[in-house]
Amino acid sequence: MKIAIPLHQGALSQHFGHCEHFVLVEVDERNRKILSQTIHEPPPHEPGLLPRWLGELGTNLIIAGGMGHRAQELFAASNITVVVGAQSSSAEELIEAYLSGTLQTGDNCCDH
Repeated sequence: MKIAIPLHQGALSQHFGHCEHFVLVEVDERNRKILSQTIHEPPPHEPGLLPRWLGELGTNLIIAGGMGHRAQELFAASNITVVVGAQSSSAEELIEAYLSGTLQTGDNCCDH
């Protein structure tokens, strides 16, 4: 499984579409282990581009602070699961919480 997390200054970006980088984390779900991590610079912000780009990178799941409804629909259409409302933290902490079933989420901070 590959999990994408939008980053701003090394931590979870609260605004998905305007992050500085994405970390793509390959995980072994069964053993709850991180296998690899790669940092990617996103293409310029353009509606509908990120779902296609992340899909091409093999993303299965996105953990985000906030994401607009249209982007969520585009990811769903590409069979990419989206978890919104995550709190700002490091990618490793978010992944570990997700794999252990303890990831806490709140409100989606994007309302567009």
